[in-house]
Amino acid sequence: MGKTADLTAVQKAIIDTLKREGKTQKEISERIGCSQSDLSGKSVGRKKCGKKHCTTRRGDRTLRKIVEKDRFQTLGDLRKQWTESGVETSRATVHRRVLLNQKQRQKRLTWATEKQHWTVAQWSKVLFSDESKFCMSFGNQGARVWRKTGEKEMPKCLKSSVKYPQSVMVWGAMSAAGVGPLCFIKGRVNAASYQEILEHFMLPSAEKLYGDEDFVFQHDLAPAHSAKTTGKWFTDHGITVLNWPANSPDLNPIENLWDIVKRKLRDARPNTLDELKAAIEASWASITPQQCHRLIASMPRRIEAVISAKGFPTKY
Repeated sequence: MGKTADLTAVQKAIIDTLKREGKTQKEISERIGCSQSDLSGKSVGRKKCGKKHCTTRRGDRTLRKIVEKDRFQTLGDLRKQWTESGVETSRATVHRRVLLNQKQRQKRLTWATEKQHWTVAQWSKVLFSDESKFCMSFGNQGARVWRKTGEKEMPKCLKSSVKYPQSVMVWGAMSAAGVGPLCFIKGRVNAASYQEILEHFMLPSAEKLYGDEDFVFQHDLAPAHSAKTTGKWFTDHGITVLNWPANSPDLNPIENLWDIVKRKLRDARPNTLDELKAAIEASWASITPQQCHRLIASMPRRIEAVISAKGFPTKY
């Protein structure tokens, strides 16, 4: 009989929540990415236990203790403490089964396999895009609270913060040649407003970065992006859209640019919304074509990383 997978502390908490919501065992197993036998507890009483199995169980107990000690930690913090306790792991391992279900992992793997032989020159034809939120208060850009069902109001799971910190939502695009103009978004993004962004910011970005050359546009699967009217907009404008797997920020190099901008903002410490916007624009404008080209050149490595991880999240 094959060896069943051990459930992590985070997975167990999610299973408990899904059971309370009335989800079936099959639905829960697909969401968590494990077999139904793992959920039914068939592997609990096994006498036969390999060294790797025992290490995993000890590692899970250690992780639970780390989370209990301080609920407000980044994934990087959790990984550091887990490693210091003697469990060698990666950042992706800490959260890989939380972010992606089995179907999404399979789609990522299939997508990466299809793009496995794309060259840097081919990736250079892709105009990558994304939205990102920037806040006056930077306390919400890392630490998260790790808690179980029913612990929402417990003092150790609460942390003071600004209730409604001033923030802006920004849309941007980049290619191997550099970055396009930023768009500061007002209100929620729906299909109509997104098409306005495409008209007034994506097309100018493409003109700046590609001129008369052909390009392929990339965006994620947000509702406004995948709306039928948005698809018609691209068809009417003769623009090819790159198919994209869900929940895959590690495959989008523009995420690295957002990180660069946010790191610079922590040093700038803007005090007003206008100062925040000005700092974002200045930081975005300082990004060089060389930085962009290096990120695009990393695409083949990102693809290989997804294939090696069998669709799970990667270090990118």
